[in-house]
Amino acid sequence: MAHFLSHLLNDDSSQFQLINANTDAVVASTLLTAFDSASRRTGLLNHTSLSLGTAMIIAPCSAVHTFFMKFPIDVVFVAKDGRVLKVRRSMAAWRLSGSFGAFATIEFAAGQVPADVRRGDVFSVVRVGR
Repeated sequence: MAHFLSHLLNDDSSQFQLINANTDAVVASTLLTAFDSASRRTGLLNHTSLSLGTAMIIAPCSAVHTFFMKFPIDVVFVAKDGRVLKVRRSMAAWRLSGSFGAFATIEFAAGQVPADVRRGDVFSVVRVGR
């Protein structure tokens, strides 16, 4: 079964954006990826911040922790079809969160997930200049 990240996996030479298909709004214009075991384990631990408009997509992943994190994050848990299952805002250090059925987590600096993003929205990854 294809998933909402398929385009990103098959073409690493292009710039992609994360779009909320319900509102057609850009959720993130710069995407960092963590698709292999080592990068999923590290995630954002080596970062001291994330730039405005940047998100890290971790897949496969249904739960995250913020142990040793240097800044709070917003986390969106997403199903394989891109459907938002859960939004966790301003997750401080030393916390755990997960979502049953999540295929990926998308992490942002705290306060960067638009206020209108909610459960049931559908995210898609699109090539810039679609």
